[in-house]
Amino acid sequence: MHATLPLMESRDFPEIRRRRPDTLQVNLGYKCNQSCLHCHVNAGPTRTEMMARETIFEVVAYIKDAGIRTLDVTGGAPELNPHFRMLVGAAREIGVRVIDRCNLTILFEPGQQDLAQYLTDHQVEVVASLPCYIEDNVDRQRGKGVFGTSIRALQLLNAHGYGQPGSPLKLNLVYNPQGPVLPPEQQQLQRDYKHHLHDSYGIVFNELYVITNMPIQRFGSTLVSKGQFEHYMNVLKNAYQPANLDAVMCRTLLSVDWQGYVYDCDFNQMLDLPIAWKNRPRSHLRDLIGSDLTGNAIVVKDHCYGCTAGQGSSCGGALVD
Repeated sequence: MHATLPLMESRDFPEIRRRRPDTLQVNLGYKCNQSCLHCHVNAGPTRTEMMARETIFEVVAYIKDAGIRTLDVTGGAPELNPHFRMLVGAAREIGVRVIDRCNLTILFEPGQQDLAQYLTDHQVEVVASLPCYIEDNVDRQRGKGVFGTSIRALQLLNAHGYGQPGSPLKLNLVYNPQGPVLPPEQQQLQRDYKHHLHDSYGIVFNELYVITNMPIQRFGSTLVSKGQFEHYMNVLKNAYQPANLDAVMCRTLLSVDWQGYVYDCDFNQMLDLPIAWKNRPRSHLRDLIGSDLTGNAIVVKDHCYGCTAGQGSSCGGALVD
């Protein structure tokens, strides 16, 4: 795989600083039952990295100490970590909002038959990947048969109350572009998704999150192989909008890897760019207990243009309407 970090040494991206963190995004491991082309984590079935039970306890301790309001659980497929439910249960017990970044097909993997019921019982918010509402496009990006299984999973979640009008069970979908282009306008695409999925499959959901593909890991390496990396970086830089700087997710979010080390965002984690804190080469989550990160400088490189181009991008979708 081609390394992309040496190609992204930023000299002109503006300095940005942290506010008080209210969201902890935790990567429970890189093992996944899929290998998607756009994956910035390079997750897949052969990955073995997995967060240990002891680190789960440290995550919960930090959540309590820092007054974190949202736990955003990701992977890989986070549900494949044997301690996934322990973490979710501990967070919900203290009133923390929990988001599960679910690839949908995991609901039908061996040992996960009761996952939909578990998520329902604990009122976990589901953010589900569905990069297109057209079968051929999804299967080309995520693997043959993934679209059909994803539709079955969405119908199962709907049957449990997810995404239904008036239900507290939130179901949000994620769109990623097929290639080195900016995503379309979020609100219009959301209307298209809702119309097509409802009319074709009877599926309902709350919101669509439109996320820009980051030129790192598997997607970035593919761009390098195809000679498209510089073109895509120019697309991002030319669409830069200074107004997006105020709303980028790294101002209030902390990213934690499977070993417990801390980064300004999930993308920096994948580039091995740890949070800059007290001149340490890297900081573990336990090192931050009792600390105030307000005003701390955020580590930036050229991939940050991906979050600030056009309508902006974050793990919660576009930054502006």
